[in-house]
Amino acid sequence: MGISVAALRARTQTPGGRKALRYAVVSVISVAVSQVTLFALFAGFHWTARSANVAACVVGGVPSYYLNRRWTWGKRGRSHLWREVAPFWIVALASLVVSTVVADLAEAQAVEIASSRMAQGLIVNAAIIATYGVIWVAKFLLLNVLFVPVADEAPA
Repeated sequence: MGISVAALRARTQTPGGRKALRYAVVSVISVAVSQVTLFALFAGFHWTARSANVAACVVGGVPSYYLNRRWTWGKRGRSHLWREVAPFWIVALASLVVSTVVADLAEAQAVEIASSRMAQGLIVNAAIIATYGVIWVAKFLLLNVLFVPVADEAPA
């Protein structure tokens, strides 16, 4: 089952395809921010994988929320606490819990596999990237529901 470049390009011209592409770009940005933070804190400052992951998730979550809200879903104005902010951060917290368990497991394995803190950091980062790859699609589907304008809002 192959997908041609032309078919992918045509898909990005649809509203859903543009939204998915924007979500992917925002994900790349927020993952880059969180991965740099994770690696710097774990390998550079010798934090535990758990505490470095918590900090990285918070630091990466802020641009993720604002870029997704504004650019991916086209929302403007004040955020609605119960329809946008709380659900976004609940999903982020659930992702944090899963990724922190993975970070702990990865750190334990990394210490057994590699002697240098840099190599251990790369192992922890790889585990977290894989974890967020699995979570990515579910978050897109959920956020797509959260940020859809309700009937009493004007479209952005």
